[in-house]
Amino acid sequence: MFFTHMNSKFPLILGSSSIFRQEQLKRLGLSFQTAKPDFDETPKAGESAEATALRLAVGKARSLAPSFPRALIIGADQVAWCNGKQLGKPMSVAKAQQMLETLSGQHIEFYSALCLLNTDNGNLHTHVDKTTVTMRKLTTQQIAHYLEREPDAIYCAGAAKSEGLGAVLLQRIDSSDPNALIGLPIFKLIDFLAEENINIL
Repeated sequence: MFFTHMNSKFPLILGSSSIFRQEQLKRLGLSFQTAKPDFDETPKAGESAEATALRLAVGKARSLAPSFPRALIIGADQVAWCNGKQLGKPMSVAKAQQMLETLSGQHIEFYSALCLLNTDNGNLHTHVDKTTVTMRKLTTQQIAHYLEREPDAIYCAGAAKSEGLGAVLLQRIDSSDPNALIGLPIFKLIDFLAEENINIL
């Protein structure tokens, strides 16, 4: 694979174990390594979905700072919101089935938070991208078939793996960056990297 020339003196670290985010970065031709952050992802009482996503993205990046004192760390998190409730990753087929039955025909807001932390000078760039998704009306059988064919969906917020078969669940997407729904707001990340002397082209 071709990797872009990086004129930054610091290594790029993706603070996420998500294979979806890793694939997004690989498509940019960036040379990077991954590290799994150690940060409590429990939402706080009364916290908005947007605030939760940003707090977790920044917290994940900062949790890796001691291990990478001279690096650029990408932190990311995504929280879905529907009917006044935050929706996390179901993590089991049973919970995913129940979640998707509840979401059938609904509008869901996905808040995809991104941060880039320069651990050498403490520079922190942050952004939250909002994507509104309209779900199709789905039968219990359709949902079951989807989860059989897309087992990784249980690791996605709202169980909607939009870059895979999850596209058939969706009727409409409104977003300023179609990459954000997958996990990384790439358009904004490119801006942040440029400010830290990493140019994709």
